[in-house]
Amino acid sequence: MRAITFDTPGDPDVMTAAEIEVPEARPGEVLVKVSHAGVNRPDVVQRRGLYPPPPGASPILGLEVSGSIAALGEGVTRWLPGQKVCALVPGGGYAEYVRVDARHCLPVPEGVAMEQAAALPETMFTVWHNVFQRGMAREGETILVHGGTSGIGTTAIQLCKAFGMTVIVTCGSDAKCEAARNIGADHAVNYKGTDFVEAVKQITGGQGVELVLDMVAGDYVARNMQCLAPDGRHVTIAIQGGAKAEINMAALMMNRFTLTGSTLRPRSDDFKALLAQDIAENAWPMVGDGTFRPIMDEIFPLEEASAAHARMEAGDHIGKIVLAVAKG
Repeated sequence: MRAITFDTPGDPDVMTAAEIEVPEARPGEVLVKVSHAGVNRPDVVQRRGLYPPPPGASPILGLEVSGSIAALGEGVTRWLPGQKVCALVPGGGYAEYVRVDARHCLPVPEGVAMEQAAALPETMFTVWHNVFQRGMAREGETILVHGGTSGIGTTAIQLCKAFGMTVIVTCGSDAKCEAARNIGADHAVNYKGTDFVEAVKQITGGQGVELVLDMVAGDYVARNMQCLAPDGRHVTIAIQGGAKAEINMAALMMNRFTLTGSTLRPRSDDFKALLAQDIAENAWPMVGDGTFRPIMDEIFPLEEASAAHARMEAGDHIGKIVLAVAKG
């Protein structure tokens, strides 16, 4: 089968198309014939040599796919050959076939294109767990989301609005702020020209937000804490601004803040299965009825994965970047 591989870490051009063996579905797994594969920030970090796959995972890039069931592993009864699914995978998505824990698949609803389906799992799983489970988001609350036009940001906007929240996002340009508002954000702040801490205070009348979804870390953590209302929750899901932060612990104690965070990829298969079930019950109906649709940026052929990574690293994209794997 065709797959994208790289021998040594580096820039996007280290990736090349290669012919490798088709994997076999193990007990409890399905083999998916891949239609499309989502491109995500962790793929870029792995390609640079800074994010190795977890033990037992494929070294091939790609954390989410859409496609059809090609084969069933022993003990799998839920899915049927030929059924359209999308799935969260720990690796292996940039290939014509990928083996997947059967519990990590979700059905592709009628009316959802396969390129859209491939853009759903990674961001949906990440946002659902970190905003609604770990962040305990509730109707009527206000959330601050950094990177409002990223795949995570556009997903968070739509899900939070669907559950009755007020959404403030930060973006790197006025054009991106306008795009975020068009997607559904109540307020968008251009962090390059405006202090987002002061903007949040003004927007909330000095009350602050109940929840921050942070992808930056570093010196943003202390600034995010200034945006939080008493009893506010701060959830970190990436460290693009640095792994270390200096915070005022007295402010944390006096305001009863909760600082937490998570990474999804290394979590156990059982955890991801429970998360998939929760999403299927609570969020997937919105995909089925059209309330939620992923915001799509650009689709590249599999062989142009390097161009897809270059676009992501340039930071100009709005929404999800996807690879078209199946030919024709």
